[in-house]
Amino acid sequence: MPVLAAPSAPTHELPGARFTALATPSRGSTDTSVWQVEIDPGAPATPHSVTREEVFVVLEGTARVRLGESEQLAGPGAAIVVPAGVPFALAATGPAPLRAVCLLPVGGQAQLPGGEPFTPPWAR
Repeated sequence: MPVLAAPSAPTHELPGARFTALATPSRGSTDTSVWQVEIDPGAPATPHSVTREEVFVVLEGTARVRLGESEQLAGPGAAIVVPAGVPFALAATGPAPLRAVCLLPVGGQAQLPGGEPFTPPWAR
């Protein structure tokens, strides 16, 4: 199926964040998982790492990005490239929610500090 209609509502929610699966194996993609994430201002960042390179493209708002020991801001149009194995955290800064599209190769997993790798439900 070459065209996948966007879901009418987020497919997964966590406190302060909503995820909408756009192209994932459960929706018909085979090589790349794509989702939209919306993070509320003030929602705490969740430090984690990934087993494959992950890319975010900021659509709206401003992201506070921590990669390893480095911290930067990213605004609309910016691409955030998260290397595999590097501690990472993303938060909305400013008055508006952060909205971004995220891409992760199928099979890529997230890992919380001290935890086992897992596939986020919005990437399945």
